[in-house]
Parts: sequence; C-alpha cells; structure tokens
Amino acid sequence: MKPSKKTYLLTSTILILALLTSLEFTFSQKVTQPKIPAAVTTAFAKQYPGIPVKWEKEDGQFEASFTKDATPMSITYEANGNIFETEAEIKVAALPESIKNYVKTHYPGSSIQSAAQITKANGSILFEAHVRGKDLFFDSNGNLIKK
Repeated sequence: MKPSKKTYLLTSTILILALLTSLEFTFSQKVTQPKIPAAVTTAFAKQYPGIPVKWEKEDGQFEASFTKDATPMSITYEANGNIFETEAEIKVAALPESIKNYVKTHYPGSSIQSAAQITKANGSILFEAHVRGKDLFFDSNGNLIKK
C-alpha cells in the first residue's frame, strides 16, 4: 500500500524539524563559552566566590563580566591568571570635571551615556566615557588618550 500525501507531508515535516533541531544544536555547541584556563577561573573564583560570570576571549586575554553589589564590572585576565585590568561602571556625575568639559566642548549637544573606571594591573586609573556610540578614554587627570 502506498503512503498517502498526508502521511508523506507529515513524515517530511518531522524529518525537516529533526534536521533543523540537530543543526541548531550543532551550531549552538560551537558558539559556547571559550575555553578558559584553569588559572584564570581559579583567580576569579578566589576573588569573587559564587558570583555568576560570563566569559569572553579577547586578544589572547580572558574577560569576566559580572555584577557585584548592583555594579556591572569586568576583569580581564592574562592566560596565567594575572589581572590585566578591572573595569567598573560609575555614574557619569563621578567623572572628573575635565572629562565632562571635554565632551561639552568637542561633542556639543551630546551627553555621556555611560561611564566606567578602569584600573590597570599597575594601579593606574583610566576613565571611559561613552558618547555618540564611541568610547573615549581619559587618563586619571581627565586628558583624552584614545578615541
């Protein structure tokens, strides 16, 4: 007995759905979190035990993004577990006046959408101001160092 068109369509639909599901699973497996060295995950877990984290690999370094005490933060580690830099979101009002003045002068009519304080491994502090879709970086004295 020959299968009906209805049976053929149902079987075809099931096979296509199964194929799409397996493809989705295959591709989602390839887009998982990067492989993080044990030294890096151990360093993070020591400093921030029990805090959920999202990892990204960037330029051979590993960035942990997380929230601590309602403050979005990130820490970039070298592969050996040493901290490269720490970044914490800050209120725009907390930026040095020289940075706010720079933005008023060079980006008239624009406001700073968000701000962050970056602490390098050597203890030096930088500020980041997000203006018109760009990240502007300033030294601790408020001098522009990178657009």
